[in-house]
Amino acid sequence: MPTVTLGINPLTWTNDDLPSLGGATPLETCLQEGREAGFSGFELGNKFPRTPDALNQVLSAHDLALVSGWYSARLLERSPEEEIEAIQDHMNLLKQCGAKVMVLCEVTHCVHGDQQRPLSQRPHLSEQEWQRLLHGLEVVGDYLKSQGIQLVYHHHLGTVIESQADVERLMDNTGEGVGLLLDFGHLRGAGGDPLAIAKRYSQRIRHVHCKDLRFPVLDAVRNRDKSFLNGVLDGLFTVPGDGNVDFLPALTHLCEQGYQGWLVVEAEQDPEVAHPLTYARLGYRNLRQLAEQAGFDVAS
Repeated sequence: MPTVTLGINPLTWTNDDLPSLGGATPLETCLQEGREAGFSGFELGNKFPRTPDALNQVLSAHDLALVSGWYSARLLERSPEEEIEAIQDHMNLLKQCGAKVMVLCEVTHCVHGDQQRPLSQRPHLSEQEWQRLLHGLEVVGDYLKSQGIQLVYHHHLGTVIESQADVERLMDNTGEGVGLLLDFGHLRGAGGDPLAIAKRYSQRIRHVHCKDLRFPVLDAVRNRDKSFLNGVLDGLFTVPGDGNVDFLPALTHLCEQGYQGWLVVEAEQDPEVAHPLTYARLGYRNLRQLAEQAGFDVAS
């Protein structure tokens, strides 16, 4: 029986892209409440220390592991060698704090951090840009693998890799050095099918974000041509089991294929509307139940 560990992203408490959400919430509160809710680890956010000793100290004080941390790549603007140089501090932080995967997303021309730009204006790649990005990701992924870190690519609303077709092209034209982060909310939000991606790329999926979506809000965001951040404010995302995404089929398939690693709750919401500890507890309870239904052994 494959084992998974449940982690959470600090977006439940405090938002990096929209600092007004939870801006005054101390990191200590995030960590204390995340552990209280039952989670074993955290992904990084802007409030975390960026030196290994300090980060290990703050996490170990709450008996928490470092799951991973987001990295904003700009391979369409700089060479793979320049990206590898730029990635050093982040990579070393992950390595020295015990994380095994790096969450990486190409952010050139992205719109998800711009409250004024609707998701419909998300960037699309030319043929030349596709070739450049695919090559760059392979070089960076192979380098990270040589350093003991697995690159996991985060397809994301408002970026160059958003749709299921984008994900398929990325996976079909890269090797093992480029792993996939399956994000249920972002894939479903882009009209994709998590089960289809899980079936096609189960051996490449090395990290999972369990982000739920409220479909009526998604429809309104699309119909009214809203930005990603305004969708967040409208309540687009929530914790697993509180929205409309069906997690069980894809999770069951991943279990059958032997996935082992983290299942991470990542649900950016307005903490004034969605009380963080309440939703962290709900997310943990629901995700643990889903994981066990799928056949996983859940590490405590």
